[in-house]
Order: sequence, then C-alpha cells, then structure tokens
Amino acid sequence: MSAADLARLQFAATTGIHWLFVILTMGLVPLVAIMHTRAALTRDPAVRTTRERMARFWGQLYVVNYAVGIATGLVMEFQFGLSWSGSSKFAGNVFGAPLALETLIAFFAESTFLGMWIFGWGRLRRGVHVTLIWLVALTAYASAYWIMVANGFLQHPVGHEVRDGAAYLTDFGALLTNDSALVALLHVALGAFTTGGVFVAGVSAWHFLRHTTETRLFRESLRLGLWVSTVASFFVVVVGEMQRPVIAATQPMKEAVIRGSGVAELQEQLVREHGPGNYVPWEETVRFSMDTMTLIGNTVSTITLIALVLVWKDRVVRWRPVAWVLVAMIPLPFLASVGGWVVRELGRQPWLVYGELTVEDALSNVGRGSLLVSCVAFIALFVALAVTNWTLITRFVRKGPDAVQLGAVEPLPEGGPGGEGKQPVATY
Repeated sequence: MSAADLARLQFAATTGIHWLFVILTMGLVPLVAIMHTRAALTRDPAVRTTRERMARFWGQLYVVNYAVGIATGLVMEFQFGLSWSGSSKFAGNVFGAPLALETLIAFFAESTFLGMWIFGWGRLRRGVHVTLIWLVALTAYASAYWIMVANGFLQHPVGHEVRDGAAYLTDFGALLTNDSALVALLHVALGAFTTGGVFVAGVSAWHFLRHTTETRLFRESLRLGLWVSTVASFFVVVVGEMQRPVIAATQPMKEAVIRGSGVAELQEQLVREHGPGNYVPWEETVRFSMDTMTLIGNTVSTITLIALVLVWKDRVVRWRPVAWVLVAMIPLPFLASVGGWVVRELGRQPWLVYGELTVEDALSNVGRGSLLVSCVAFIALFVALAVTNWTLITRFVRKGPDAVQLGAVEPLPEGGPGGEGKQPVATY
C-alpha cells in the first residue's frame, strides 16, 4: 500500500469507529430527554418513580457511550495535522471555522450541561433538571450541524475564493446554508433517531425474553423505541432520496456511479476540465454501500412498523420470535449509517475538496513507514475503545435498572441542602 492508501485507511477506519459512538449518542439523548420529561410531568408517585428509573437506566448507557466516545473524537483532530496538512494549508481558513465553533460552542456547552445533569439528580428542581437534558440534546445536534457544515464544504465548496493557492472565506452565510450540508444533516439526524429507537426497542425486547420483572419500565421503553424508530426510519428513506438531486447538481460523477450510467462520459468531461487523471471512485464499493444502506433502511422501516402494530395487547412481548427479531436488528442501523458515509466520502474521490484539492495533494510529507505504524496504532486503539464501550454497555444492560448508578444520590430535603447535617453523596 502507498502512503496515501495508508493515510486513507487510517482516517476511514478511525472515522467509521468514531461514528458508531456518535450515532448512538445522538440517537439516545432525545429519547432520554423524553423519558425524563414524562417522569417529571407524572403526578402518580409510583409511576413517576418507574419513569425516573427508566430515564436513569437509559441515561447511564448514554453516558457510558458518550464518555468513551470522547476519546475517539479527540484523536480525530490530530489526524488533520499529522496526515493531511495539505487540507489545512488550502482550506484551513474556511474548514477550520466550523470545526472551531463546534468545539467552543457545541462541545464545551454539551459537556457542561451533561455534567450538571449527571450530578443534578436529587439536587436540582425537576424543571431545571429536565431542561438540562434537553440542552444536552440541543447542543449535541448543534455539534452535528457544525460538523456537517465543515463536511459540506468538502463536498460542495461555497462561500470562498482562492488566493495564492489557499481558500479564504468570503460568504459565511453561504457556508452555513450549503445544501450539501443541510440535507445531509437531516438525513444523519433521522438515522440517529432510528438507531436510538431500534437500540431501546431491542434491549427492551431482550429483557422481556429474560422474563424481566420490570414490565412497566421496559414496556414503556419498547413502545417509545418503536414509535421513534418507525417514524424516523420512514423519513430517513424519504430524505435520503431528497439528496439525489443535490448530489446530481454538485457531484455528477457520484450520482452517475450510484445510477450506474454515464460514468465514461463524465470521466472525459472531468479530464477536459481538470487535466489528466482518474476521476471515477471505486464504483463497486460505492454502489454496494448504497444498496446495503437502502436495503437495511427499508428492512428496518418495515419491521418496526409491524412490531409497532404488534405492541397492541403486548403481542411483541408474548411472541418470542418477534422479540428476537428486534434484538437481532440492533446492529442494522449502525451498518446502514456507515454505508451512507462510505457513499458520501468515497463517492467524491479523488477529491478532498471537491473540484479544488485532491487527496494526493492534501497528503502530508510523511514516510510510508511512519504512516504504517500510526495506522496500526490508531486502529488498534480505536478497536480497543469500541470493545471497551460495548463491553460496558452490555454489562449495564444485563444488570438492569436495579444496578444503575446514575442518580444514585441521597435526595436533598425540602428545606434545602444538608438536612440533618448530611450532604448528598454521588456514587457515579
């Protein structure tokens, strides 16, 4: 493998693994917010307690995934300087702005609100506490917006001019309203909702297969997960098709590869426009990823709709084969979303900034040996983090709500902090 191939493999593998953390984080947080809101609005003490335990159970899984995923996100930033310094030299003035805003505004705010929510159980008023988890959800999607703005510039560079071999931002509004970013963001958000809903429904079904005694908690979780995933999986397919005209207008070669026609003609056109070179991405890989994503999307949409109908009179709970299908379906949205990113990123090759900077030109002046070592090290680290994450999630899932540590504090008395000389002590 060449140095460029190693750098691409490293970035593709680490980004793909990082995305598995991100999509579950984005998918779980709105569901946890809904659960917490329902608990806060419930007047019946027994039902409210169950719903609070439900929010804490799923919230703990969210926190574990978020915490481990942060490490993969931090490592991602270094790769631009280590392997792709050409991208910083050419597009850093434009590409760096949304990344900086994502870090300063969205990520810092999200982490702050999440910390307050984690340690706010038993300390904050219900309204304030619920508001915090919604702020976490809002900032999570704000973070996704800035990332998609940056990625949208790579897909369809707008709002800039090139001077002395470097891009300079001239229209910030055009950058923020880039069609390639906005439509993709909606597609990503709906994919995250689908992933979170399928995860919640699948884990709930697994507990029913184990004859759980937490029937109210997991019945409500199952219904919420199916409702969210059914609606989201339908619209994610619709929005996916809405991207096709945008792709055809901005990246005709990618659309031709997906469609399977007109590739040769576009290759000749791009040679005339940009000079000699191969402007055709890996056709079979792009088309296979597209077909896989579409097949999984339609399958998940169909199964969740059927399961939602069967939720009536608890048929999903009583019919074990249906519950097993829901459990087996948990990995599918993850696979579909990775397939979508393969289409989006590999389909624009050989460009890093479409039409303006190739991958080869963006590569740092790093030796093949150094890239081989960093590639193996980064991939091994990310795989280890992914295994750790899912081991912890599986362990907490198996233990169930009774073993939840999130919010395991001694609540504050009505009169204020302290009470009889006691301070609440967090155990998570």
